[in-house]
Amino acid sequence: MEQLSNNYGEFAHFPEKVIQFGEGNFMRGFVDWQLQQMNKQGLFNGSAVVVQPISQGLGKMLKEQDYLYTVILEGLLDGKTVNTSEIISTVNRVLNPYEEWQEYLALAEDENLEIILSNTTEAGIAYDESDALNDTPPKSFPAKLTALLYKRYQLQKPGFTIIPCELIDRNGEKLLAIIQQYADLWDLEADFKTWLTKENTFCCSLVDRIVPGYPRDRADELNEKHGYIDNLMVKAEPFMLWVIEGPQKIKEILPLQEAGLNVIVTDDMTPYRERKVHLLNGPHTAMVPLARLAGLETVEEVMLDADFSVFVDDLFARELIPMLDLPEAELTAYAEQIKERFKNPFVRHELSSIALNSVSKFQARLLPILLRFYDTKKTLPLGITAALAALIVSYLQEAGNDDAEVLALFAEAKELPTTEQVAFLLAQTKLWGQDLTEVAPLVDTVNELVQKIHEVGTRAVIKEIHQQAE
Repeated sequence: MEQLSNNYGEFAHFPEKVIQFGEGNFMRGFVDWQLQQMNKQGLFNGSAVVVQPISQGLGKMLKEQDYLYTVILEGLLDGKTVNTSEIISTVNRVLNPYEEWQEYLALAEDENLEIILSNTTEAGIAYDESDALNDTPPKSFPAKLTALLYKRYQLQKPGFTIIPCELIDRNGEKLLAIIQQYADLWDLEADFKTWLTKENTFCCSLVDRIVPGYPRDRADELNEKHGYIDNLMVKAEPFMLWVIEGPQKIKEILPLQEAGLNVIVTDDMTPYRERKVHLLNGPHTAMVPLARLAGLETVEEVMLDADFSVFVDDLFARELIPMLDLPEAELTAYAEQIKERFKNPFVRHELSSIALNSVSKFQARLLPILLRFYDTKKTLPLGITAALAALIVSYLQEAGNDDAEVLALFAEAKELPTTEQVAFLLAQTKLWGQDLTEVAPLVDTVNELVQKIHEVGTRAVIKEIHQQAE
């Protein structure tokens, strides 16, 4: 078999309209795939020029394949099994700014380029005071972007619509704030700082699609199926969601919704972020300690288990959805999508991998719901509280995969009498961001649940919680 290239077939090529920072699996399986869906319907007719955020990237590998690669969608969507392969041709070229700095800056000259998208990992949107304007290039992504924007300003060209996809809260605002720091550090003129905010649109965004990436274990099988060798194929789930906080004109610049894609343009993404954090990530964090103590290993096993699937259903319906500020029907539909994704037979999602940093995950994903529930109903959500108890049992039984400071507090708790361990741990603001012993019934309830977990196990505990709720 030959390697995938332009020789394999006829591929449409479009002018560059997007500057894309990041060429990793997620951007290729999420953003570039969406550009292709618009192009197929004649709605966008544009391609991306990709900029490598780091010097060692995939640019050379992409060039070897004429910037073509395959996206494989596998999973369940709306009750149906999806298993498709599509060659993506929306990457026009890749620039390595570490070797092609002047070519990178020349992007500022092209007025067809009006959109900037990025995913440089959560650590990418960061400020480095050692970066200078005359570096070729500066180290950080925001510094590279500042240099490009300054060049655009000097050329008196229109600004960009900038949509970062990094998984940090308020990502667009944080990126703009760091660019403004560089403008101050580099002593750039006041007119540039004005142009930055008046002529450019910085959007916050929330992305949601599981993209496992290159299917190493099935590569030979898939190459045989496709009839070509593809060293950059990307596996992704069929579900996708992109929430963009910004002006409605984005729908015209990027007609994603018109292409039938699950994209929401809103003036406030906060409810959608809460929805994802609490309804997608929250159940993961809740199921992990309870299910692992019961001997389960994967998310799919949890969802196929007679007792734990009921626990997840109850968690959604009785504890999570009632505490979120979006229409109940919309939240219920989203919850059903999530359950379907959790059952994806094509993805082995290990509970042990989700267990990483469980304490901080509990604090961000479940604790706000627990506190809101207690404030509203004057009683504790027993499913979430049981997850907290199981988390404590897990960390006391064996050191979790977590921050050293977190593990040190659990080690200290193990030296105390068992009757004092829960109260000690719940009082630690370093673990939870506040003293949880101030939530009146929490210490006694968690103590009781910890004791039950030791006596009868987590399966019996969740069955009892379900019976109490009936």
